Amino acid sequence: MSYRLLPLMLLAVFGLAVASDLNYPLDAPAPDSRRAGGTISESLPAPELSVTENKDLKRERNYPEQPPTIPHSIRGYHLDKNSNKCLSCHSRANSERSQAPMISITHYMDRDGQPLAAVSPRRYFCNQCHVTQKNAPTLVENNFETIDQLLEKQAAESAKKP
Repeated sequence: MSYRLLPLMLLAVFGLAVASDLNYPLDAPAPDSRRAGGTISESLPAPELSVTENKDLKRERNYPEQPPTIPHSIRGYHLDKNSNKCLSCHSRANSERSQAPMISITHYMDRDGQPLAAVSPRRYFCNQCHVTQKNAPTLVENNFETIDQLLEKQAAESAKKP
């Protein structure tokens, strides 16, 4: 056993109260991740939650087979094994009355591609693939290019070649 680790082991066993009794400074800088600033012993207020977009406009998809995003708030929607609020508007039976887009026919197929009368259990929990959008600042740099941007870039490069 290394004697260098003994003070850390004592802190772990007796808790941080021992360190505070010894006037041990716990004001080391906190790790800068999503909430930058502060020290380890300091408690900063949580940032405000971003507002969910509620535009009810279809958003462009960035790649083939991308699940569409949810263009409205789903706060308070009940979604569990016994009920699915999304189906009250988007199911085959209700989409005409609600004027909401009907969920894809693929959601009514089993894993072997056979049609089902009701939504497949594999596709029942909408939030597995479909998400709402927030008007929030970008946390990390993003260099994502849509399929159209990639094809345009490829066409421009091949036009330059003799």
